[in-house]
Amino acid sequence: MTAAPRPSTVTSADGTTIAFLTVGQGDPVILVGGRMRTAEDYLPLARSLTPRFSVHLIDRRGRGSSGPQGPDHSIARECDDVLALQASTGAVRVFGHSYGGLVALRTAARAPVFDRIAVYEPGVSVGGSIPTAWMPRYRELLGVGDPRGAFAHFVRGSGHAPGPVARLPLWYLRTVLRLVVRAPQWRRMEPLLASNLAEHEEVRRLDGDLTAFAAVAAQVLLLGGSRSPQPATVDTLQHLRAVLPSASIELLDGLDHNAPDEHAPDVVGTRVRRFLETTPSG
Repeated sequence: MTAAPRPSTVTSADGTTIAFLTVGQGDPVILVGGRMRTAEDYLPLARSLTPRFSVHLIDRRGRGSSGPQGPDHSIARECDDVLALQASTGAVRVFGHSYGGLVALRTAARAPVFDRIAVYEPGVSVGGSIPTAWMPRYRELLGVGDPRGAFAHFVRGSGHAPGPVARLPLWYLRTVLRLVVRAPQWRRMEPLLASNLAEHEEVRRLDGDLTAFAAVAAQVLLLGGSRSPQPATVDTLQHLRAVLPSASIELLDGLDHNAPDEHAPDVVGTRVRRFLETTPSG
């Protein structure tokens, strides 16, 4: 029988309560998830890292049992949250997906607490590589109480939807997504729609700002999927590799942006586990 995740909390620098789940019994690893995702969505990936690692899945602020983003939300606050969890667990390894990958890298740039970092398609935008033109209409739809419409508009404009899907009329795409996104998943996602907007505001604000990553002392594995939008995915990873002191790139064949949390958590987990198990050089 699979052991149930163990819930706990830490207190961030501004007093916000940050919740996390723990699975496994080995060396500590922090797992930082992406937009419109909770810690629960990454449990299959976390379990693929055990029993070698004890995985601490953070519920980023604004989701799960963690405190709210707050009106002065910034990625600096989220870095504070990860640092609080790191201080509590002693983890020197971290994995981040999407926006969580951006948080992991920015945290490492601020404080040299990690020696190995794996990220899967981190939410780093270079020259508009992460589209944000969808944001004004998305905000309007949320404002008039149409969360399904806002989500459909995001899916169509985010750059990750296949071409035929992106061209569907909004009303039809909304119907399709209602069938694809089942009720339990939607109950976790709907409260995160506003957080998604705030996070993408940070992505847009930081577009092209890569200089901070030169301070990352850890060895970094930059992962992507061969089915993710190309060449934008590879270009972003190459820009990161050029500024990170110690980084390598690997594209996983047949995978897309949602591989870690939906489509192939075991495949991603196997590759991440091999990297995290390796003793850092030097």
